[in-house]
Amino acid sequence: MNIMEQNQQENRLNAATEFQKSLDQLEDILQEDTEDETLVLDSDSMATDIEEANTPIDLAAWEDAVADIERYFEEKGK
Repeated sequence: MNIMEQNQQENRLNAATEFQKSLDQLEDILQEDTEDETLVLDSDSMATDIEEANTPIDLAAWEDAVADIERYFEEKGK
């Protein structure tokens, strides 16, 4: 192997090492972001559940929605 091939080999090895370091850093960042997002989603979800539990249900609105859905499926089946 000549000197030029050795230099190319070393450059490729260095580039591969640096690339792997970058991938590892990116993975760490993504994991941190995912953990933060999960915490936010969980607290938002809990707040929504509490709000919904305290909100009275409008039965007439539910009946209208069901009727609309039934009409949709009837029309789609024709």
